[in-house]
Amino acid sequence: MARPKRFELLTFWFVARRSIQLSYGRMGTRILGGRPGGGKEESSPRPFLLALAGVISGTGMESSMELFALAPPLLTLEVAERLIVAQDRGAGKLTVSLDLGKSTAIVETGSDHWTCPLGEFPYPFGLKDRTVYGWTGDAFEPVMRFDGGLYKLVPTDWGPPTFEIDGIKMLPTAKVSPFEDARIKVGLVQPRGKRILDCCGGLGYFAHWCLIEGAAEVQSFEKSEAVLWLRSLNPWSPRGDSRLKVKVGDISKIIHELPAQHFDAILHDPPRFGTAGELYSQTFYDALARVIKRDGMLFHYTGTPNKLTSGRDVRMEVRRRLNKAGFAAEIEGDGILAQHVGQRAMGQRAAAAATRSPRPRRAPR
Repeated sequence: MARPKRFELLTFWFVARRSIQLSYGRMGTRILGGRPGGGKEESSPRPFLLALAGVISGTGMESSMELFALAPPLLTLEVAERLIVAQDRGAGKLTVSLDLGKSTAIVETGSDHWTCPLGEFPYPFGLKDRTVYGWTGDAFEPVMRFDGGLYKLVPTDWGPPTFEIDGIKMLPTAKVSPFEDARIKVGLVQPRGKRILDCCGGLGYFAHWCLIEGAAEVQSFEKSEAVLWLRSLNPWSPRGDSRLKVKVGDISKIIHELPAQHFDAILHDPPRFGTAGELYSQTFYDALARVIKRDGMLFHYTGTPNKLTSGRDVRMEVRRRLNKAGFAAEIEGDGILAQHVGQRAMGQRAAAAATRSPRPRRAPR
């Protein structure tokens, strides 16, 4: 029998809550709802979710970020407007999503507050579009932080959010959900039973679908602790699976420490070429060739930059460099799909192509 959607939301909260209490003992209980300076610890305390990079249960995250408290429910402008309209109309009850479309919950609307399975909350006035809000204990605040740039969780019409860095959208959302887009791309490397290298983990959508499709292991690297903070608050990001190992680090440097021929497949979703050129370099592609097994598959997201405005054809440059590193690479959608065949095989292919007789041109009419 299918579990009710409300069960998913409550499970998300209780797992996060228990993780904090196990890690921080009485301090965690007080943060979750105790009253500092006096009063007993409540048996049903206010439901805080802490973004604790490095302590989210079962993710394998390794980080050193500061403790920062935010809580579900997660709201968007659309949800806030529905709550306020229901208040004005005295609707009584309303069904909405409080976790960015992952599940639904029944909300009871009163004159001053609204209540849901997570507690009682004030009406959220003044929320802005294209922003996700979390509960701080006193108010709903944007899920964003500054860490050398402005990192922000951004809702989408599809449900699963994307994120932005200094206003630059990091995942495609125009024609497909970023979650569904990740499913399609993961399918290209056929992850079942394989050990996967996820070079730029982001919100973890690639890792999620690798796990769903039966990967034996996923090693996911993410350079930005701010991104992992967003990820820890995103209900659509993977958690609670021992096959997933999330590590904070620059893959352009860590790649040289990984064992040779260790991975069966690689997923590489780097930032734009202009901001992370090292992840498009020949040195990096040679390192990818070293750690992947023979015949292993690689999907490399490049996007579809306009070569007329950028002055270069990034996808063709990537393809040529991957070929040089020993990958048989072809353009696939908004990226490159490649198979590691070795530099010798690629050299033989190039030599064979060079000796072929060119097709005769048709005589002009």
